Amino acid sequence: MIARLTTAAALLALTAVAVATTGTGAPSAYRGDPARSSLVFIFKQAGADNRGNFTKLRTELRFDAALPAAGGLNVVVDTGSLDTGDKDRDTALRGPDLFDTARFPQATFVAQSLAKLPDGSYAAAGKLTIRDISRDLTIPLRIETDQVSGKTAIALRGTTTINRLDFGVGQGEWRSTEWVANAVTIEYSVPLRQP
Repeated sequence: MIARLTTAAALLALTAVAVATTGTGAPSAYRGDPARSSLVFIFKQAGADNRGNFTKLRTELRFDAALPAAGGLNVVVDTGSLDTGDKDRDTALRGPDLFDTARFPQATFVAQSLAKLPDGSYAAAGKLTIRDISRDLTIPLRIETDQVSGKTAIALRGTTTINRLDFGVGQGEWRSTEWVANAVTIEYSVPLRQP
């Protein structure tokens, strides 16, 4: 009788451990809709605000609201897709002294986890890489969910600021901040759905 009770207790303990380690499972995977995604950069030139955007980007999100630390974010931007509405300026931005899109056709942001903040928003701490120079960056995210066709749809929105010279975007005369400021504001809005 004692042996049976001991065996039953052991099985219950093993079951409890299995449940505890299984948790909620892997976070759900979401992919961005490139056609509806917006990645805008705002910079000062001669003291005036100028705007541009990248028209080609791929976004993948792993997200579980119950376990945000298990999530992650991966963004790949086609640097050659930049568009400021000014052909000459776009040519200069794609050139070797700025983004050098011929040598560095992609910029990436990779975060291995997310953190929920007291206001209900999230933060993604990761690495931003431009011109093969990587820097730590934590970006704020507002994650808005909605059910579409039985699948969860998510929208990522936020704003952050980086210094272009930290990533080598500014060689030769473009190192000077007298004409083009160092600080660049980035605004993003990316709708995602489960595959």
